Amino acid sequence: MLTVFLNTLPFFGLIALGFFAAFSGSFTREATVYLTKFVFYFPLSAMIFNFASELSLGEIFDFKFTAAYIIGSFAVYLGTLWMRRLRGDSFEMALVSGHCSVIGNMGWMGLAMLPILLGEESIPYVIMVLICDLVVFYPLIVSLIVAHRKGKFDIKLVFSVLAGLLKNPMVLSILTGLIWSAFNIHTPDVVHQFLVILAGASTPGALFAIGASMMYAQRGEYGGTALISLNKLLIHPLAVALVALYLFDLGPFEAAVLAACAAMPVAGNIFMLVSHYNIPSDRVSFSILVSTVVSILTIPIIIGLSFG
Repeated sequence: MLTVFLNTLPFFGLIALGFFAAFSGSFTREATVYLTKFVFYFPLSAMIFNFASELSLGEIFDFKFTAAYIIGSFAVYLGTLWMRRLRGDSFEMALVSGHCSVIGNMGWMGLAMLPILLGEESIPYVIMVLICDLVVFYPLIVSLIVAHRKGKFDIKLVFSVLAGLLKNPMVLSILTGLIWSAFNIHTPDVVHQFLVILAGASTPGALFAIGASMMYAQRGEYGGTALISLNKLLIHPLAVALVALYLFDLGPFEAAVLAACAAMPVAGNIFMLVSHYNIPSDRVSFSILVSTVVSILTIPIIIGLSFG
């Protein structure tokens, strides 16, 4: 476990570097926004394309693995929603708490860390978790928010949200990469080298941007933040691993990768989602901050126990 902890330190060191760059005033809020956009649209897209173009859909889609992740995640999602409603939250705030409890920073931290920490054989599973977050849970929360405000659920809304996903660079990168792989398209060496160099900026850029954005995070209500962080960092990994092992009889490696993916801290794009729909964002912002800081300890513990 100590070895895993030491292996994760460089990644969290980049996050700390971004935080202190912002704290010192040498990296402004505006600079953080532009760095985030650069990484999201260019290096991250290149890295995802490189991964997906070397995989087939059959390698990525494992029914038992996917079902274990979705079922385990929904159990935590619904449990959190029910608990927060009992505590007096509005439906939308309870829904956001449930979403934060299961949607981790896969696009930025997961893709940057896990293939290096767990090996290349984990890449198809990591991509599958990212796909589930993007095409299952994101449309779900948007559809429920809009349906709640309209007072009715319209199936056309779901298709509209799914169509909107095609504008997401991560979704486009996955689709393009899988098409590249399916048709066995050869990437010219010059283009391949360009994509490798560009993708190389993804890990340091993404982690640095996470750290800088944490400096500007809002501080919110402690009780809700504590529950979300506990759910995301410990309960969610435990839930998906138990479902994988005891409901679907998956192997130790698949269950361990599931637990590692679920151990990622709260995703930053949830803040943008709640801001877009004018839902109070302080709890989300604070949960991103707290869960990211605490994950310095919990991620090595989860990975160490899972692969020990």
